[in-house]
This record gives sequence, C-alpha cells and structure tokens, in this order.
Amino acid sequence: MHKPGDVVLGGLFEVHYTSIFPELTFTSEPQQPSCKGFDILGFRHAMTMAFAIDEINKNSNLLHNVTLGYSLYDNCGALIIGFSSALSLASGREEQFLLQENCLGSPPVLGIVGDSFSTFSIAISNVLGLFKLPIVSYFATCSCLTDRQRFPSFFRTIPSDAFQVRAMIQILKHFGWTWVGLLVSDDDYGLHVAQSLQSDLAQSGGGCLAYLEVLPWDSDPSELKRIVYLIKTSTARVVMVFAHEMHMIQLMEEVVRQDVTGLQWIASEAWTAAAVLQTPRLMPYLSGTLGIAIRRGEIPGIREFLLQIHPDQYDSDSYGNNIVRVRQFWEYTFQCRFAPPPPGWIEAGGALCTGDENLENVETEFMDLSNLRPEYNVYKAAYALAYALDNILKCEPGRGPFNGNSCASLQTLEPWQLVHYLQMVNFTTSFGDQVSFDENGDASPIYDIMNWQWLPDGRITVQNVGEVKKSAFKGEELTLDEDKIFWNFESKEPPRSVCSESCPPGTRMARKKGEPVCCFDCIPCSEGKISNKSDSMKCISCPEDFWSNPQRDHCVPKKTEFLSYHEPLGICLTTTSLLGTFICAVVLGIFIYHRSTPMVRANNSELSFLLLVSLKLCFLCSLLFIGRPRLWTCQLRHAAFGISFVLCVSCILVKTMVVLAVFKASKPGGGASLKWFGAVQQRGTVLVLTCIQAAICTCWIVSASPAPHKNTQYHNDKIVYECVVGSTIGFAVLLGYIGLLAILSFLLAFLARNLPDNFNEAKFITFSMLIFCAVWVAFVPAYVNSPGKYADAVEVFAILASSFGLLVALFGPKCYIILLRPERNTKKAIMGRGTTKS
Repeated sequence: MHKPGDVVLGGLFEVHYTSIFPELTFTSEPQQPSCKGFDILGFRHAMTMAFAIDEINKNSNLLHNVTLGYSLYDNCGALIIGFSSALSLASGREEQFLLQENCLGSPPVLGIVGDSFSTFSIAISNVLGLFKLPIVSYFATCSCLTDRQRFPSFFRTIPSDAFQVRAMIQILKHFGWTWVGLLVSDDDYGLHVAQSLQSDLAQSGGGCLAYLEVLPWDSDPSELKRIVYLIKTSTARVVMVFAHEMHMIQLMEEVVRQDVTGLQWIASEAWTAAAVLQTPRLMPYLSGTLGIAIRRGEIPGIREFLLQIHPDQYDSDSYGNNIVRVRQFWEYTFQCRFAPPPPGWIEAGGALCTGDENLENVETEFMDLSNLRPEYNVYKAAYALAYALDNILKCEPGRGPFNGNSCASLQTLEPWQLVHYLQMVNFTTSFGDQVSFDENGDASPIYDIMNWQWLPDGRITVQNVGEVKKSAFKGEELTLDEDKIFWNFESKEPPRSVCSESCPPGTRMARKKGEPVCCFDCIPCSEGKISNKSDSMKCISCPEDFWSNPQRDHCVPKKTEFLSYHEPLGICLTTTSLLGTFICAVVLGIFIYHRSTPMVRANNSELSFLLLVSLKLCFLCSLLFIGRPRLWTCQLRHAAFGISFVLCVSCILVKTMVVLAVFKASKPGGGASLKWFGAVQQRGTVLVLTCIQAAICTCWIVSASPAPHKNTQYHNDKIVYECVVGSTIGFAVLLGYIGLLAILSFLLAFLARNLPDNFNEAKFITFSMLIFCAVWVAFVPAYVNSPGKYADAVEVFAILASSFGLLVALFGPKCYIILLRPERNTKKAIMGRGTTKS
C-alpha cells in the first residue's frame, strides 16, 4: 500500500502469516511466492501507521508545509519476503525512481517502521545499517539488537528482551518462585532470552532453572511429548514460555493430551494477548496465567479512521498498482468474495461482496480497540520519525549539529543525519507517555502485567494487574495489585515453586553436589556460630564474649563462671572457713582464759597465741578465693595465703626448736643453749622468716602481678573468670618456701618424737606436719588438673584441710585436757607422768 508525499516513510508488517514458495527449475520462468493466511491484526498494525501519518499531516504544528507519505509492505511471515521488501524500500520499488546524475538525492524512503520479528529485523538492520538508514521496530525485542556497533541505525519503541527478562525476574522474586522451568522458541528471540535469563538469574540470585527446553519449529510430536512429560514430572510448578503463538498452540495440544494441570504459566509478550489460546478447551490449563504485555495505549480517532476503510478507497495508487489488501480484509471480515477474485487470493466462500457492508455491524478483532498494544508502538514509531524530521526543519542555519554548524535539508537529507535527530527525539504522546531513545536506541521500558481470568459465567478476560517499569534511580520497579489476580489453584493462593524449602535462621545452606544452587540442604550451625536470617550461605562466629543460643539464631552473652558465694560449693567452703575461724577464736579464748594453768604455760603460751592468730588468718584468707575475681583480690589472695602459712609454720618451727633446746638444756652442760631461744629470739625468728615470704610476695606482685582473666579455653560456651598467677616462678617460690619450712619443722619434730612425755609436744608437731605436707603434696597435681573455678576450690580445700589439720593436731589434745580432764592440768600431773615413765 502506497501514499505519495514530500517525504515517504516505509513500513514492514505481517499482513499474511505464511507463504508458499514455488518449486524452482532451470526451465520455467521464475514465479513470485504467494502469501496465505490473512492476519487481521497485522493489517490493523499497517492501518495504524497509515492513520498516524494521516494525523501528522493534519497537525499544523508538526512538519509545516511538508506532507508525509508511506509505502507499506507485507513480509508474509517469511524472512526472504520481508528482506526483499526492505531492500525495495531502501533502493526504489519502481523504475520511475531515478537518482540524479551525480548520484545525489534522498533515498526513496527516509525511514522504516518495522519489522515485527527479531530475526527479520536483525537481517534487515545488518544490511541497511551499512547505509545508516533508520529503522524503528515496534515488535522486535531481541536484546542482541542493542548492539550499536552492529546495528547503528536501529531503534525500537518496544522494550528489549533484556528488560523483559529482568521484569520476569522481578515477578519471580515477588512471589518467591526460585525453581522454574523455561521454554523458548528455536530462533533469535528465544535463544537470546534463554542466554539472558540464565545470566541474569545467576547474577541476581533470584532463582534457578529446573529445565530449559527449545520448542521445535516443525512441531515434532515426539519432541513435544518429551518436553511436556518433563514439565509434568518436574517439581517446578512455574513455567515461563518465550515463544510465539504457533509454538504455544502446538505445546498446549500436547499439554491437554497428557492432562498436565497445577502449573503456573508465565507468558512473554509474544503470546500474552493471544486470543487463539483463550478458549474453553485450554483455559482449565491456562487460566491464572501471568504475562508480560506491551504497554497499552489509547489512540484517539483511530476508530473513526478504521471505519472509513472501504475497498473503493484503496482501489489503486499513483503508480497504478492494484491494491488487493483492502479487498482481502473485506472478504475476511464479511466472509464474502469479490468477482473476479484478486490475483494470488484463494477464493472466499459465501456470497459476493457488494461493498455496502458496514464494519460497525460485525464483531471482529479488528474493531476491538480496548487493548492497543503493538498498534500503540507503531503509532509512537511513526511519530518518532516525524518529530525527527520536524527537528531537521527547525534547525537554524549556522547553529546546526553537523560540520561547520550546518543544518540538514529534506532535499539533500542523508539517512545518517536523520539517525542523529532520531537519537535526540523526546516527545509526549496524547496518552501521556514520554518517548525517547537511549544510547542503544531503546525506548524507556515499561510493561503491563496481565492475568488470564476464567469467570464463573464462562467469560474469559485478560486483566491488567500491575506494571513494571525502569526507574533511573531504583532500577526495575514492579507494582502489583494482588487482589485482582486469579490463581488457578484450589487454595486460590500463589503456588510454591522451590527446589528446596527455605533454610530457617540457625541453619546454613549446603549446596547439593551436581545440582543447581537452588537445591540445597539446611545444615544447623555449629556451636558458637549463628545465622540470624533465612537462607544464610554461612554461619557467622559470635564475638569472643558471646555464645550461640540453642536455636543458633542469635548470640547471647557467655555465662561467667567463678567460685561464687551463691553456689553450693562456695557456700560450703565459706561456711567451713568461718567455722575454722570461729574454732580458732574459741581455742584462743580458752587458752587466754586458762593462760595461768600448767598446760598452757608448759606449751609456750606466747607462740601458741601467735600460732592461733596465724591459723585464723589462714582460715580467713581462703575467703579471698571465693567471689568474682578483682585485681586487689587476685593480688592479695596469694600474698595473704603465703604470709599466713609462713607465719603459722614459722611458729611451729620455732616451737620445735624450743622443744629440742629445752630437752638439751635438761642434760648436764646443756643450759647454755637456752640463751639462744629466749622470748625475743623466738619472736625475732618468726618475724624474719615471715618477712622473707613478704619480700617474695612483694617482688612477685611488682614484677608480674596476678590479675583477673577471662578464660575461654576450658569451655566454649562459658567464660571462666579466674586469677592468673602472673608469674609461675613467683608462685612456685612462694609454695616452695612454705614447703621448705614445713619439711624442716617435720624433720626436727620427727627427731624429737621420742623425748620424755613431759616434752611430748614434738609428737603432735610431727603428726601435724605430716598432715600438712600430705595435703600440699596432693594439692599440686589436683590444682594443675582442675579447670576454672575448681582450681580455686582445690586451693581453698587445701588451705582449709591443712589449717584444720594443724588446729586439731596441735590444740585438740590440749583443749581436751583443759576442758574435760582438768585433774591432769597440773604441774604435778605433767611432771609425774614423765617421772613414772622414766
């Protein structure tokens, strides 16, 4: 179809969806292929371009004094015909077109609207792109067409598949569908989508493909049967299909045959609005389908324009070519035939067409203008070329974009100059949509989300339930009205489609070997590690002072463990320490009260009093080992313990030496030895021995002070609060000094054990030192092998055991005599007992 004008725009449309090619022989004349299968929607696409150009010509604000014409070609659904048509548009369709002698002048058409197929657009743009002839497609979505190096003059008013894929991923993410199947057509459209979807899914982490199958072009029954059986047996409940109507028809025939239900279909824009699939036979399987649809638009005035179409109106053009397309449309719509039939047209059945038929009186797809989607893109494409030409006319000389700030003119316009202006186009349609192209020639992407609904009364509707568009700041934005969505499931809720259920907090995902990343096991986090969100890839370790709770979903402060006054062990030790202190006080009171009796006087009362005081200190110093360790308690506990026990053992040592000196003095010539063991000398010896221990403790604290320490080595889930000794050598010297004095006292007392009974103090000292040494010899390995608070408990136990041993062994017999056998607490009894035995 042609219309003359000052500037002519070309168009490529699918007015027939199939073609028959004659057999080629060397003897016969070449014949043209015939087009079959009238596509009424393709014809409406072509009429939309005719309407747009007619509207532009009537617009006084656009292309002033310039009339647009058009030359529209049918690709007949065949690449070879579409490609030939594009070459005819670019190089001249008739012999009347002649270039000037210098080969200058404008080409027959300055721009082309089309083609609808990606494969056709790729082939055409590969060739016409060499001449920078602008091509604005309204339906070719292959993402490969964004390659500006390969297709420098290609534009489109429909979003690319790259955006469609990202829009699909947004839908999958919204409903949590991470396990989906993908079916694609065996062409550039499907194969590029498959590649793009796999790449984008992997990058976004939005899900995995359970399977990827390519639908055959030749509708191979065995292949379709295999694919549908795979869909039926797969655990994926969501199936995405990027294919054309013809593929879906073949696929759904097999789906019905195998009765595959319970699936959520996701439709690409190629078949979202396919009325041929919206039948009562297929809707039990396809109802609830969610699809990406081209942006719906409104084109004011197009209804009136289409109603004016009449066979006589397009009888012939200025070149004398017969126009048969309108007659074919008329015959298809009214099921009649013209006589004689147009060339190349299969004779229609029914009555003869009169030409008086009225389009308003027949219900057809052609006049259903409620969903103008591809037509809206055709409309925008035609206007984009018109605005680019208008900008050329508005160019002011000397301020143009080309060499020397020159402007282009319609008389000498070159295609690449129109490409430049087309790249800068920016206008708003009457519907309110802004049209502009990015650096790759793609329009601002926006899609409608459609839902196939099968109503109880049997009606089938395709409901708009949302949109997805690209934002300059937020990327792809999905808006859904879920209340409007019909779900073809008993629950009336979105289905679950996951390979593995989500891993709850407290677990991590462990990928199954040889399977996609969406298939995994949930492994509980180990102790001390947590995951506080679902589907964690790894568990994170808790901070040093924290530990994982039993659910492993958050960290809790570790329990702090130390020998406490509030636990049974601490209470027992505290009670025992206070009991020992009380007993010492009682014994001291008894000795003070009976200080004038022979028993007290005979046992060196001053040293006995000092010994009882030191034992009280020994009992009390054990309390420093109980309770939360602090710096002062850590420093004081070992110093108090060491000094107290040295004071105690020093008293015992001096008493032992006094016993030996007294016994030696009782022998002839031995009196001189007593002068070395007077009261002053005894106190001085005890003081000197104790000061040595005090010096050891001072050096230890100054050089390497004991300090509180949070130990996590004993238990992972607990903090053992303990006092570190600071210097092991200092601690060893302290204990070694006590041990040295104790062994010395034991040896001296052992030597004096057989003295006469009136000097039998040595036997008690020997026994007490034996207990003392036994306790502390057992303490060392027990202390070393006891963890945490039990090490403190062992040390307290050793202190209490040795203190009680000394208290009972040294003062038990004396208190027994003083309190229970007073008749033996006399000088005569003590001396007599000794005389009798001798």
